[in-house]
Amino acid sequence: MQNVHAMRPEVRADYDAALAVAVGDVAFAVRFERFFTELRDPLFALYGTDPRFADAWERLLRSIAATAASRPDELRALDHEREITPDWLQREQAVGYVTYVDRFAGDLAGVREKLPYLRELGITYLHLMPLLHARPAPNDGGYAVVDYGAVDPSLGTLDDLRALAGDLREAGMALCVDVVLNHTAAEHPWTVSHPDYYRSFPDRERPDAFERTLPDVFPDTAPGSFTWVADRWVWTTFNAYQWDLDYTNPDVFVAMAGAMLDLAAVGIDVLRLDAAPFLWKRVGTNCQNQPEVHELLQAFRAAMRIAAPAVAFKAEAIVAPRDLVPYLGTGRHEGKECDLAYHNVLMVLLWSALASGRVGLMTSTLRAMPPVPPGAGWLTYVRCHDDIGWAITPEDGARVGDDAYLHRRFLADFYAGDFPGTFARGVRFQPDPRTGEARTSGTCASLAGLESAPDDVAVDLAVRRVLLLHAVAFAHGGLPLIYMGDELGLLNDTSYLEDPHKRDDNRWLHRPAMDWEAAGRRHDPATVEGRLWAGLRRLITARRGTRAIHVQGVTEPLWTGNDHVFGLCREQAGEALLVIANFTADPQAVSLDVVRSRGFTLTGEVTEPDGRGVEAYHDFVVLAPYQHLWFHR
Repeated sequence: MQNVHAMRPEVRADYDAALAVAVGDVAFAVRFERFFTELRDPLFALYGTDPRFADAWERLLRSIAATAASRPDELRALDHEREITPDWLQREQAVGYVTYVDRFAGDLAGVREKLPYLRELGITYLHLMPLLHARPAPNDGGYAVVDYGAVDPSLGTLDDLRALAGDLREAGMALCVDVVLNHTAAEHPWTVSHPDYYRSFPDRERPDAFERTLPDVFPDTAPGSFTWVADRWVWTTFNAYQWDLDYTNPDVFVAMAGAMLDLAAVGIDVLRLDAAPFLWKRVGTNCQNQPEVHELLQAFRAAMRIAAPAVAFKAEAIVAPRDLVPYLGTGRHEGKECDLAYHNVLMVLLWSALASGRVGLMTSTLRAMPPVPPGAGWLTYVRCHDDIGWAITPEDGARVGDDAYLHRRFLADFYAGDFPGTFARGVRFQPDPRTGEARTSGTCASLAGLESAPDDVAVDLAVRRVLLLHAVAFAHGGLPLIYMGDELGLLNDTSYLEDPHKRDDNRWLHRPAMDWEAAGRRHDPATVEGRLWAGLRRLITARRGTRAIHVQGVTEPLWTGNDHVFGLCREQAGEALLVIANFTADPQAVSLDVVRSRGFTLTGEVTEPDGRGVEAYHDFVVLAPYQHLWFHR
């Protein structure tokens, strides 16, 4: 690494422009030199010939320098700590919790009061769903922002957010918040002061050209991708009140980078980059995952690494596997984009295996997944705030002899409670009348059979299903997330139907308010809440004692010889973990050769995260209904 006195001439000129703000900051100088080309190269490739870029570039550098200069000592120390421990989000101790502020505790002050609950569960990472100032409802659950520099007034103030971030750091927890990159609310001041920040057209010629290949995100409630506003067609990918930003304008990049840097100054640890795949548009494509998106993300990441390296990025990219892994940085972007990305494929496959009782599709699809780039990792999860889109591709289905279309239809029917013998009680989201396909809404417990359970036996099976899904997510390798209420088995909440701003969006079915009375039963082993709480606590304890789960370990899904039992092997730094999991309500046998072939034995350490023992007969291990075992080597 060159020091500031030996900087390359082309770097030195830009550094001098920022130096007036960051006077005497040696750490800043080192980071500026290290990440300068990662910042400059993609921006010059995108905007180098744009006459607006020179001024935008200077403002960006000053914003980066100002953020670095204003970092308090506590955050500077955190910057240094995470620079030398870049795997701080990837360790086996990491466990996340996801919730809406108001649904969990009313406001930010209420969240601060409830931190002991999260500490008791074992949480180290708290993702609070959209909390920046949004337009009045409807606002897509907070994803229609009118001010990136303010907290929604109903939840508190920026000072409340800063105080919460401090409390979380003291408790050993990281804070994640959402930054909506693709669009703002129609009421955002930029729509008036900077109309050139948005994509709009005077007539239908260009919109029609784009629409030929654009899928509808919400075909029922917001068909089409353009809305007539005053005298122009405005690009509105998601809803008419959410206007897409125009990232061909360098001022848009600088404005959004400034919003991110301001959140870093508040003490946020992780920024969830919402709708990242949609940032760049190109005629003849679905306007997702374009190469320019990765240039933008690299530049955002470099700006943050220079100004506030303690802050990590996670990509909200719910796309096909071949498009998903690049958000973690591949090729010339390796190590330069996001630290984390949602493993949507694993989530879908878990529910698929649970419905069918067969693990062939899950094993085959996971084996075909591209490897995770060095230094990055997955977020693994069972449910989230969104619907489940049954992303089973024809290629994935064909490998195991399944018709992908029919399987997607089966899953939509099964989880809507319409398939013979189903235990699930979800609902269809955005059904397509042409194909009969649909996505699915519903809480984890309701989809797993707790809502429909007629007796204690059915309740027991539902609890086992919930824990089974989490066991695989916790062992897979990645940062596992628990969605609020799943630790207690909260059921579907139909109260959203009474709210005129929510009744048309049945995803609110699985966004219940926290039931603190139910939480009070979490220590009673005779209750559903007590069984789920204790089961997740056992999983968290088992995970913390298993170094093979570190994100940088090697994951290998295994064929167990039994199409009802999933196998997964993890290896990291000389340690190994073998997980076998029964996805049916019947006992299932697996040959001990599967265990022995990987160097594991029944006489070694075997963790039973669900509290049941290990049954072995001659050359087989027999798993009880929905049982999962962790073998350690």
